[in-house]
Amino acid sequence: MAPLSAQIGNPADPIVTALVEQDKIPWYKKKNLRYLYFIMFPTCIGIEMTSGFDSSMMNGLQAVQNWDEYFGFPRGSRLGIFSASYSLGAIIGLPFIPMVSHRWGRRWTIVFGSVIMIIGAIIQGASQNFAMFTISRIILGFGIPYGIVAASSLIGETAYPKERATLTAVFNASWFIGAIIAASITLGTFAMPSTWSWRIPSFLQVVPSLMQIIFMPWMPESPRFLIQKDRIEEARDFFIKYHAEGDADSELVKAEIVQVQTAIKLELEHAQLGWRELFKTPGNRRRATITGFLGLFTQWSGNTLISYYLVQILNQAGITNKGTQTRINLGRTCWDFLNGTIIALNVPRLLRRRTGYFICTCGLLCVYISWTIAASQYAQTKRESAGYAVLVMIFLYSPFYNVGYNSLTYTYLVELFPYHIRANGIAFFQVFGRAAGFFNNFVNPIALQSIAWRYYITYCVWLGFEIVFVYFMFPETSGRTLEELAFLFEGSENNELLNKTTEKQLGDNIHLDDVPVVGGGKDEERPRGQEIETVK
Repeated sequence: MAPLSAQIGNPADPIVTALVEQDKIPWYKKKNLRYLYFIMFPTCIGIEMTSGFDSSMMNGLQAVQNWDEYFGFPRGSRLGIFSASYSLGAIIGLPFIPMVSHRWGRRWTIVFGSVIMIIGAIIQGASQNFAMFTISRIILGFGIPYGIVAASSLIGETAYPKERATLTAVFNASWFIGAIIAASITLGTFAMPSTWSWRIPSFLQVVPSLMQIIFMPWMPESPRFLIQKDRIEEARDFFIKYHAEGDADSELVKAEIVQVQTAIKLELEHAQLGWRELFKTPGNRRRATITGFLGLFTQWSGNTLISYYLVQILNQAGITNKGTQTRINLGRTCWDFLNGTIIALNVPRLLRRRTGYFICTCGLLCVYISWTIAASQYAQTKRESAGYAVLVMIFLYSPFYNVGYNSLTYTYLVELFPYHIRANGIAFFQVFGRAAGFFNNFVNPIALQSIAWRYYITYCVWLGFEIVFVYFMFPETSGRTLEELAFLFEGSENNELLNKTTEKQLGDNIHLDDVPVVGGGKDEERPRGQEIETVK
């Protein structure tokens, strides 16, 4: 049930969604769609592998004796600088992403970010001192958001509507692939009696970025970008090839082309491409508020403690053997990948967005309360069972986090923003997420060293706030195409024009009233725009 303060939103009538629902052929039986999804993996979905690799590598390196000695046993604020420099680089790069994306397209934005990350990884592997290592991580951080923002948009804008939510969820789940690879590599090199024990993992961080550059020529550009640049025939060719398997007379293609063209025209009629648009209207300010807090939630829910400072947490729980810590890091990463992938493949299609976020936040609060109690008991009694209870909570944490913040976040962001500010919106999310990550990575080791388990209490309080915010502020966006959600907060006028234009352009072949209701029959009452709840 929606909160009393909720108001009714105005998505467009689901004419394209209804046409898509009539298509009963699964994607794996469509040759062109199989190709599109295959090429998406190295070019787009695999981008989060770099973030996962970096996080897991930094966790693993803290257990590598040669790395620890080479950089003067970094602890507290010094260790915080090592980890936080990655987020600092991202913050520096974020303001320029929308400009690059709108001017040169999603594909070239990804390539640009990949080149920057390769340079950073090479400098990191060749580092001779603390300053060089830190600068290399700033460069790596500068490049990663270009890839993340452009790739998440490209996936959402090219995927067939049926699979869009699942693919954007899998995009975030690829983080775990990179994390597993890094954890395995550091496990294999941590005992090497030279600096190659940490240089090898550092150099190998170039691999995901190389994959993106090598395979990008075969990845098609976003049809939304093509239409915005008046390259209509190229966009039509894309829809015919990948959404209609070569059928140039497909009613779905006609509806998609008209809907995208009309939506972008209406979006840009009284707007421009730029950061100001994100705050210009009440609807966009609402989107920005939700997005900013979502960025904070994805980083301030306790996940960065596990991702970057697992070794310190295990030390405080009495698990101090370096080999055991490295194996736990690998085992935890494999577990995260297993449950994260299963959840990403199922949650977007089985749960509504708000439901997923409620399960996520409530579950995380329960885990952190239990974790705090177990950690306090170990600190006071040194009982081995309390230390193992902390370890159990660490493993219980990821399924709840993955239900919401991992599997739904980019799906939700792509759905929340119309095309002309989608890159800005996702970049805005990254600003808050990276700023929160920078703060966490700098403060976490200091707080863990100073107040130990008491630091977990702050996360319990914050997670309680997240539950309240999700309940009152998160709108529901599931079950519509991107264009049907484009004017969710802007009133019904634009949506009515979008519907009329689509129906008019389709001519006598198909009319809105003849399209079956999604999940129902032709004669059932069509849901109006008022049936999706949003929050004022």
